[in-house]
Amino acid sequence: MPSAIRPAPKRRALPSWLRAAEARIRSFICSLPVGFCALALVPIGLLAAQKGRPTQYDVEAVYLYQFGKFVEWPAKTDGPVDAFPICVMGRDPFGALLDSTVAGESIANLPLKAERVDNIDDAKRCRILYISPSEDERIGAILDGLQNAPVLTVSDAPDFATRGGMIQFVLQDDRVRFEINEGTAQKAGLSLSSQLLKVAAAVRGAPAGAQP
Repeated sequence: MPSAIRPAPKRRALPSWLRAAEARIRSFICSLPVGFCALALVPIGLLAAQKGRPTQYDVEAVYLYQFGKFVEWPAKTDGPVDAFPICVMGRDPFGALLDSTVAGESIANLPLKAERVDNIDDAKRCRILYISPSEDERIGAILDGLQNAPVLTVSDAPDFATRGGMIQFVLQDDRVRFEINEGTAQKAGLSLSSQLLKVAAAVRGAPAGAQP
């Protein structure tokens, strides 16, 4: 089952400017649909970089990390057994932000690691793969190459979920939300938590008989 969200360990007192940044980030993300506040426990490494309102990619970087907590992963994968790779393919919109977001964090007792990949063979080693819109013309080929591989595919490319991707970021009322293609995830052996499905803007390809 997906890893339970545990409270962050106690930390030393933070400076006032960092406490203020933390409050701004949490307030913004918790303004998203009800229930997603629980998914948005923002790592301090990310908060330290914030000066004001989070950008679209600030929020997406946090979500990439949080998505992994709400997936039941197959017992065996082609990826490394000593790390949990979160990868980017194509033009990287996150830069060092993704690295700082996952630094020191873990899922299923595996340390998170941000990686950049440029081919399908390397992508198969990832647990979560963000496919940049820069790869729009070859997204079909990438998804075909990853077919049935236990890799959670994520993008904000247009129509990504309807083209066979698993999670597509969408902007609604100036908020970052996401759509899910549950059928594609299940074909790859990934079981998505009902908590994640409930806060999605749309769920496509749900198995027959599934509860709404």
